[in-house]
Amino acid sequence: MRYTVSASAALHATIQLPASKSISNRALILHSLAHGNILPCNLSDCDDTMVMIRALNGNSEHIDILAAGTAMRFLTAYLSVTPGIRIITGTQRMQQRPIRILVDALRELGAQIEYAGNEGFPPLRITGTELKGEEISLAGGVSSQYISALLMIGAVLPKGLRLHLTGHIISRPYINLTLQLMRDFGARADWTSENSITVSPGGYTDTPFTVESDWSAASYWYQMMAIRGGEIELLGLFPHSYQGDSRGAEVFARLGVHTAYTDRGVKLTRTSASVTRLDEDMVDIPDLAQTFVVTCCLMDIPFRITGLQSLKIKETDRITALITELRKLGYIVRSEQDSILLWDGERCPAEEAPVIATYEDHRMAMAFAPACLVLPHIRIDEPQVVSKSYPAYWDDLRKAGFKVEPVAQTPPEA
Repeated sequence: MRYTVSASAALHATIQLPASKSISNRALILHSLAHGNILPCNLSDCDDTMVMIRALNGNSEHIDILAAGTAMRFLTAYLSVTPGIRIITGTQRMQQRPIRILVDALRELGAQIEYAGNEGFPPLRITGTELKGEEISLAGGVSSQYISALLMIGAVLPKGLRLHLTGHIISRPYINLTLQLMRDFGARADWTSENSITVSPGGYTDTPFTVESDWSAASYWYQMMAIRGGEIELLGLFPHSYQGDSRGAEVFARLGVHTAYTDRGVKLTRTSASVTRLDEDMVDIPDLAQTFVVTCCLMDIPFRITGLQSLKIKETDRITALITELRKLGYIVRSEQDSILLWDGERCPAEEAPVIATYEDHRMAMAFAPACLVLPHIRIDEPQVVSKSYPAYWDDLRKAGFKVEPVAQTPPEA
């Protein structure tokens, strides 16, 4: 499948954003650990949350989480403390994404986990049991999803959990999101020092909970506003969000986007002020890196974005994917140390009719679609990948006046 996306003359729309995938998936794990009857409200309808719901509600001995990395990490820990023997697997790409750090940490606590395929990677065979361990150390530079997975089961361990993080902690906002949600569900969990977290035993309580809208999804509308201007209202966002990605609004302010909070969400407008260069450490908001990299190129704003060490192990190698696809549009972006992306304004001839490959990565599709605000149109391959986090993305673009049309592809000759 392929879409051609063309821009509207003016951007004026009210958009109901999807619920936060990050909050939905954590809330579902906590609800299940509480053996709750009150299902969280306003859950995301994205693929990642749907596979989480199926896994938690089913009794299957074989769990396929497809491409849902969050579900793989969270469920690995959850199944370790849940009676039964299960195999958890995913797509071919998921079976290439490392999970040894989490498995080793869980084994240290007493978990019974075996690799059912390649050592260090899914699929995993997990035998749920009571974990007797209570203290572990991890490098602070590992994925925050490993840390969150361990923290959430900490409250149901007989002695709780003491987690020590060594070195630089790269994703503190996501850890704080997890701790806040754990407290919302009745756990006692907090930082006891700059690098240590204590989770007391005692489990969780069945708690009514409503999921807020997704700040990651909001970033693509901020991107459109930075490039074109207009007026867009995004519903369901709060000024004091649990989500670390809400910091994206502060960075977009430097690219000329003004955020006004209302009782329904936010209203975005374009100001005349914009920086001439963006230097930013995005170690705490890596999921917004694609949005900002593409935005800056389209606005001719040179940049140097650091803190991107987790991008190479996401749905795809996002650093390589960004460099490859932006070259099709005429931008020569470079990387350094597998954790930095930079552009000094260097250009090359753009392809005459570029087609953006999405690499089974929802954020590639959504970050590149707004390029049609600068180009006559943009073609997006495999656009259905947006269902991973924002299933209504293309419909919402249409509501905002964009033309989103399937491309008739010529079948290969026999």
